[in-house]
Amino acid sequence: MHKSAAEVFLCCGIDVSAAQLVVALEGEDGRSLQRCFPNRARGHQALILWLQKTRAQVRVCLEATGLYSLDVALALHAAAGIEVADRFAATLCRSKTDPADAQVLAEYARRMPFQSWHPPEAAALELRTMTRHMAALTQQHTRESNRLHAASASSAGSHCVRQDLKRSLRDLERRIEKMRRAALLLIRKDAELHPRCELLLSVPGIGEVSALHLLGELALLAPGLTVRQWVAHSGLDPAHRESGTSVHRRSRISRAGNRYLRHALFMPALVAARHDLHLRAFYQALLARHKAKMQALIAVARKMLHAIFGMFRGGTAYDGSRLFPGLELASGAGLKERGSPAPLQREKTA
Repeated sequence: MHKSAAEVFLCCGIDVSAAQLVVALEGEDGRSLQRCFPNRARGHQALILWLQKTRAQVRVCLEATGLYSLDVALALHAAAGIEVADRFAATLCRSKTDPADAQVLAEYARRMPFQSWHPPEAAALELRTMTRHMAALTQQHTRESNRLHAASASSAGSHCVRQDLKRSLRDLERRIEKMRRAALLLIRKDAELHPRCELLLSVPGIGEVSALHLLGELALLAPGLTVRQWVAHSGLDPAHRESGTSVHRRSRISRAGNRYLRHALFMPALVAARHDLHLRAFYQALLARHKAKMQALIAVARKMLHAIFGMFRGGTAYDGSRLFPGLELASGAGLKERGSPAPLQREKTA
């Protein structure tokens, strides 16, 4: 059966790196055409012109590589005759080369149901850029603080070095504070970001800084995603390692998702596991089932992400009783003893 002219399209896969774009484009004769372009603005324009020379509708699937793929996706989305897939793909290929990955991505665009990608709002993009810069500055502050501690503990340390490290720390603190105020101002001016930030602040364990980092990552997620896709995006989904009768490795989280989101959830989960009645009961029930403390803490972080998903969808503040309808608390403010853990239900949205 021949396709109508309106249904004719070519599929394109792009393997993205910091320096270059390796492109595989289906030819009209079925053969694959491959080219390389620099991953810069001029390279993006050259890629667009090359794709438009086909005079056919082109559907593009990109490798998910964060900011390196975002700029080219925005350029392709704005170009005539080119569609970008809604969800970027991760390549699965036995031969790990850039041309092979690009070919796999082109095949992925051909076989999978196509949904057009829509770029995120400018305010959400700016907020994520700010919060990731804050995270980098905070890491730098931690490293400098460790150097100062080491220099101060040694009798052979230089006074000049210690003073320089102190100046560096003060400068980093000013920069972090300046970025925090700018991010808060951006959120207050945006009609969508501001109410979401208020909802995040209603969750036990989430303070102002954690809310900024969480919102910076969550604001860019597509509105049609499910809570399972949120969890997979964060890399908090369990990865099982079993094969036949000989391979039975302990399950771990996949860590295949957004590390910024995963890190932003860690400290709130640690605080909530101590101070929120429902999350604390959930945490202690997992410990009573002989789960490791880190396993239980990751489960708390995953539950918090479920709660945030439900709060954003319903526009309601945090309510632990809705998140844990089957988790019973002891009378008053106390919790059930660890020896008789409360029954656990399957995860639901808040």
